[in-house]
Amino acid sequence: MKIIPTAIPDLLILEPKLFGDSRGFFLESFNASSFRQATGLDVTFVQDNHSRSQKGVLRGLHYQIRQSQGKLVRVVRGAVFDVAVDIRQSSPAFGQWFGIELTEDNHRQFWIPPGFAHGFVVLTDSADVLYKTSVYYAPEYERCILWNDPAIGIQWPLAGEPILSEKDKRGLPLHQTEVFA
Repeated sequence: MKIIPTAIPDLLILEPKLFGDSRGFFLESFNASSFRQATGLDVTFVQDNHSRSQKGVLRGLHYQIRQSQGKLVRVVRGAVFDVAVDIRQSSPAFGQWFGIELTEDNHRQFWIPPGFAHGFVVLTDSADVLYKTSVYYAPEYERCILWNDPAIGIQWPLAGEPILSEKDKRGLPLHQTEVFA
């Protein structure tokens, strides 16, 4: 597994070893020992989630204020532009974002530790996103930052208006949300 650091400390891009031939390919999508050795992180994942969305759907920016989740995100069908926003007030990168294209072809994974808001927009006709979480989903602690908050300034690769859930339409600007110390 290859680890690629990002401009924001603690966000990591993981590239698994791919073994391919004329029949197709094989990759190990997760191995706790390899993950720990490559990242130095000892994370226990407790929940796997799978979402399917159509082109133009934007999900996010979501986080849990308590029971903060670390997420290991990958795409198994299609392509998304995946974004994490640092919402740790003590971080020098507070309010900054990082985005990466995750696709079924590049096989990259994105490690988003606790203390970040997360979202993505679908770039292909549809996409299947799989992600592991380090703590269970707790709807009572879920919060949503406005996807287009100008204070954050995410450069979403959109041709028009995204397709949003009612919850995501009601997202709050970063300065009005609960954040981490």
